[in-house]
Amino acid sequence: MPVLTHSLVDDVATIVLDNPPQNRFTPEFTQELSDTVDAITRSPARAVVLRAEGPDFSYGGDFRPWVEADRANLRADFDHAMAVINRFEQLPIPVVAAVQGLCFGGGFELVLRADIILAGESARFGHPEQSLGIVTLLGGIHRVAERAGRARAFEWALTSEQVPASVMAEAGVINRVVADDELRAEAESFAQKIAAGPTRAHVVHKALLRAWATGGIPAADQHLFDLAVPLFETEDVKDGLVSAAKALKEGRPRPVLPFKGR
Repeated sequence: MPVLTHSLVDDVATIVLDNPPQNRFTPEFTQELSDTVDAITRSPARAVVLRAEGPDFSYGGDFRPWVEADRANLRADFDHAMAVINRFEQLPIPVVAAVQGLCFGGGFELVLRADIILAGESARFGHPEQSLGIVTLLGGIHRVAERAGRARAFEWALTSEQVPASVMAEAGVINRVVADDELRAEAESFAQKIAAGPTRAHVVHKALLRAWATGGIPAADQHLFDLAVPLFETEDVKDGLVSAAKALKEGRPRPVLPFKGR
């Protein structure tokens, strides 16, 4: 049985961790995520929702096979998993994560790849790796540091504490907290809203933030016009500029456009 499913409805792709109650990442997970990223990349999707079935989002990786694995195989498995999860992070459309219950280990590291993170009031986040004597293997600690700063990232990695969603929102790791029974609808509504927007511009904003994350403001500035100026050739910008200029000339409010994403 698959541990991950995906679907596409009205320009919004949905990825579901479907191995409850713990939604652990089995050996099949990496290949299924890779296939899903391929399918979404080839699809007309303009936004993605990442969610999970069951009371908890994910406990992370299934570490039992690591007990007997040799270092060479472990390294190969981790390299492959990192490459796949980074491809998910680099999807050229916005990704909205909806997190409920416990979100630990690899599950937390997967969520950190999303662009927008919504969490239910019940959600708790954390790194359990120190309890095994290891580290965050999919880049968790430095992605938390990017959002919340070094001090909190190190503290949470040292303690493996379960951090409430409200604290994560205050620290800037997640975007906001919503009622548990409204989480899925809120995430889907947000994804539908951005899917109806100027998709090509969303892609550029995502790329600029990625450049900033690796090289700071100078790197983002260096890439800015190479990425932004081609937008003026898109249908969305042509329609948007013409309609806005006409509205301004006629002294009326700017119309809300049905962007096409091209």
